[in-house]
Parts: sequence; structure tokens; C-alpha cells
Amino acid sequence: MTVPRLAVRALIVHEGRVLIVNAWPDGKSDLWCAPGGGVERGASLPDNLVREVYEECGLQIAVGAPCLVNEFHDPKGSFHQVDIYFHARITGGQIDPAWCDPEGVVTQRRFVTEGELRALRFKPDSLPELAFGAGHDAAFYDPLEPIIL
Repeated sequence: MTVPRLAVRALIVHEGRVLIVNAWPDGKSDLWCAPGGGVERGASLPDNLVREVYEECGLQIAVGAPCLVNEFHDPKGSFHQVDIYFHARITGGQIDPAWCDPEGVVTQRRFVTEGELRALRFKPDSLPELAFGAGHDAAFYDPLEPIIL
């Protein structure tokens, strides 16, 4: 039996825009999501998130309160992931197009407005409401969603 993978993600809204990344090596997909990744044993969830955002985006962050638990799976396979989203704010660094994710997973990163986000393919489905909605300080639970490529 395969257990679900645990990951953390950062909801970073800066100057009215949310930070998103394309986490598909070699442009395999046009799907966007919030930065973050797998949890490593022995480190706290916030410490894992600080590491992941730095690796993927070159940004230092301060991690705030959790704001979403999202889970998704591949109905035709064994993949099942639980993402815990945290509010976060930038404390150092800036988006640099030349930045390279050492793992080679994130190939693009950018800040987008709500309108720009809605024109893209993204996950989770609740991302615009989470980032720009009136109740964005409340915690949400997103039920199991099928993964899309």
C-alpha cells in the first residue's frame, strides 16, 4: 500500500499578486501552482517550506498561519498527495529569471493578478479564492481532486 505524500506550499500575495510556479521539468505541462514541495523527515513544516521556496524561487520567506489543506490523487494510479498551504511573506531576495531550481523541477516562476491566474491552468481549484477572496484569512479544506497533467 502506498501512503500519501506530504507537501507544503506557500501562499505569497505581494502587491496584489500571487506567486505561482510551473513545476513540470522541460515544460511538460502548462499547469501552475503555489511554490513548495515534499516534506523531509526531521524538519518542521515551516522549515521545509522555507527550504522549498528558496530552492524553487530564490526567495527568503517568513511562514505564517496555515490556510489550506488540499489533497489530490491520480485515480488511475497510486499517486496521492496532501498539501498544507501556509500564508507567507517575502523577507529577502527577488524573482530572477536566471534562477535555477537545483532539482530542476520548477522551470518558471511569476507573480500574477487574479485575472491573470484565472486565464491559466492551475491547481488547486480554490487558489484564486484563497489568494484573493474576501475570506482569505480563514482556513479551507479542498476535498480530494484528481491530478491533471
